[in-house]
Amino acid sequence: MSHQPVSVIGLGPMGQAMATALLRAGHPVTVWNRTPGRADGLVRAGATRAATPADAVTASALTILSLTDYEAMYAILGDDPSSFLVGRDLVNLSSDTPDASREAARWAAGHGARFLTGGIMVPAPAVGNPGAYVYYSGPGEVFAAHEPALRLIGDTRYLGADPGLAQLFYQAHLDVFLTSLSALLHATALVTAAGVPAADFLPDAMRTITDIPAMVGSGAELAAELDAGKHPGDLSTAFMMGATADHILRTSEKAGVDRELPAAVKSHYDRAIAAGHGTRNWTALYEVIRAGR
Repeated sequence: MSHQPVSVIGLGPMGQAMATALLRAGHPVTVWNRTPGRADGLVRAGATRAATPADAVTASALTILSLTDYEAMYAILGDDPSSFLVGRDLVNLSSDTPDASREAARWAAGHGARFLTGGIMVPAPAVGNPGAYVYYSGPGEVFAAHEPALRLIGDTRYLGADPGLAQLFYQAHLDVFLTSLSALLHATALVTAAGVPAADFLPDAMRTITDIPAMVGSGAELAAELDAGKHPGDLSTAFMMGATADHILRTSEKAGVDRELPAAVKSHYDRAIAAGHGTRNWTALYEVIRAGR
């Protein structure tokens, strides 16, 4: 069985992992990186090193970009890439904003290329392994044409024609992730400020994170409540949770620990209560958060 050639531009840990997965499956892979030495291991494994980004793009119908952000794509591909982008398909798996993805799709079309946005939802070591998945959005025909190769990176989740949707989902997932990391570190600092070793706290704190689904219900159940705007007040109310948020803030201030995160959380409850949601479930915070006030 023949495998389509694929080019990979950007050989950080994620780019390395993707190129390795494609090579392992038998795809001819061409690679390029600003620092040429990063390609050495892949070349030994069978990849072809391109001398320039243009050479990498023209070597394959499909080019995958794994860069710091979208500005890096513009810088690497240059001011006038039409001579080598015409008829090519770009899949940008770099992180940026939804609007940046939409602008990049227009830019690519202006140079004769088709553009697909992606967001990889696992760290580099998990790429190509069970459980890995990637969000994609953009032209359906581009996704369909390259889905067999893209599936080697991880399970594919196609969201629709809007190029910004994959980045929207990616950033929303990272919103959950980064906020959770900050909460974990803040809570640990709160405990260690009392002279307690982090090792006495973190094992149970990690369990608290993993127990959240059992506490709030499944994602489908929570989504149904939020979509319907139902916050009946039969669970933890905004009044009760708001009191806890106040206690966390005052404990943080007394301990001399950074107050910004608990203050932000308390603000959500204060605004929900002020809007008349005090006796409704804590999920009523969603109404003030999405309203932006």
